[in-house]
Amino acid sequence: MNTNRAIRIIAGFFIMLSVALAHVYNGVDLAHPTWLWFTLFVGANLFQSGITRWCLMETILKKLGMKSCCDQG
Repeated sequence: MNTNRAIRIIAGFFIMLSVALAHVYNGVDLAHPTWLWFTLFVGANLFQSGITRWCLMETILKKLGMKSCCDQG
């Protein structure tokens, strides 16, 4: 797995998790609607990384030893 794929998986998971935590199902409050701010944060970071071509999560994953999609070998 490379950093590009991992970032998509992590971002998707964070978005699904934060929406689930903000959701009210059958009157049972799983958490609080303020979790939607986390969804906004993830989306804003995806947007900014698309424009600037810099992503903090990619930097973290590379420091943990994960290969970039463009690395040879």
